[in-house]
Amino acid sequence: MPDASGSSHKTDVIIIGAGPVGLFAVFELGLLGLSAHVVDILDRPGGQCAELYPEKVILDIPSRLKITGQELTNDLMAQIAPFNPVFHFQEMGTNLEKRDGGGFILTTDQGTRIEGHAVVIAGGGGSFTPKKPKLDRLEEFEGKSLFYAVRKKDQFKGKNVLIAGGGDSALDWSVNLQGVVAGMTLVHRRNEFRGMRATVDQMYALVKEGKINLQIGDILRINGENGQISSLTLKSAEKGEFDVPCDTLLPFYGLTMKLGPIAEWGIQLDDKDRIPVSTESFETAVPGIFCIGDMCAYPGKLKLILSGFHESALMAHGCFHYARPNQKLRFEHTTSSSAIQAKVAGEAPAK
Repeated sequence: MPDASGSSHKTDVIIIGAGPVGLFAVFELGLLGLSAHVVDILDRPGGQCAELYPEKVILDIPSRLKITGQELTNDLMAQIAPFNPVFHFQEMGTNLEKRDGGGFILTTDQGTRIEGHAVVIAGGGGSFTPKKPKLDRLEEFEGKSLFYAVRKKDQFKGKNVLIAGGGDSALDWSVNLQGVVAGMTLVHRRNEFRGMRATVDQMYALVKEGKINLQIGDILRINGENGQISSLTLKSAEKGEFDVPCDTLLPFYGLTMKLGPIAEWGIQLDDKDRIPVSTESFETAVPGIFCIGDMCAYPGKLKLILSGFHESALMAHGCFHYARPNQKLRFEHTTSSSAIQAKVAGEAPAK
């Protein structure tokens, strides 16, 4: 369940990162009766799997002969659905402070405040940040008429939008903003696209209907004044230089990974900017803060999704003692516990 930004929440555990390991952490916490809020800078779950290789086959997920990144994400989302996690997509955790009496308060770049007994960092290699186009005057227009993400579709209502890029994000939004924008231009340097075949076909159909103005070429200049774009100058082999009118630019050139604000939270880092943890519970040197997945470091660590799943199970037990300090943790197997089976099935516990 996604949640609106700028709100305040309370939960048992705050998870930073909605990749496969962060999603499975929701499941392991849920088995112990712990609730979770999940924060991710992307606009969808799945992390690197969904964003960088949604159709790439993964061969080392137990019991699955092969599975794509998107299929794995879909299955994990179905698995955690009974535990009703709350997702805060397109938000970055910027500030983490200790709460009086224990626990933490995470504040995001959108003003969302989340209180939790424990924090789990499952951010893979760090936060995704957009690759910016190499154009002059970018800063003049950023946040005014140039945006690197679509946070709210209504923000672009009635706008004449130009989307640049040839991947999933560029294609998805050129299709999904139909009916909202007044005009749509899609610019890519070549007439080959990296997105899913079905979305590419949708885009070409909309081009044929005259709803998308497809231009093959490179962006040379942004034209406009006082932060407002009026047009973009393009260059192509066939047309040379020419201007395309628009009032909004959405460049989707991919994402890079950076550690981001986590580096400023007082958590110990090693010489590779990874977070050392205890393998007993994957707790960091800061009590109540845990780290799982690619970002954690310990002797023998392997950067594998299946390793992150193992780390999630032990982490959940560590979080339980912070969220339920007056309760004894009773370990049960899913095969024999009727209470756990009822939780997974989304059923009310028996009285």
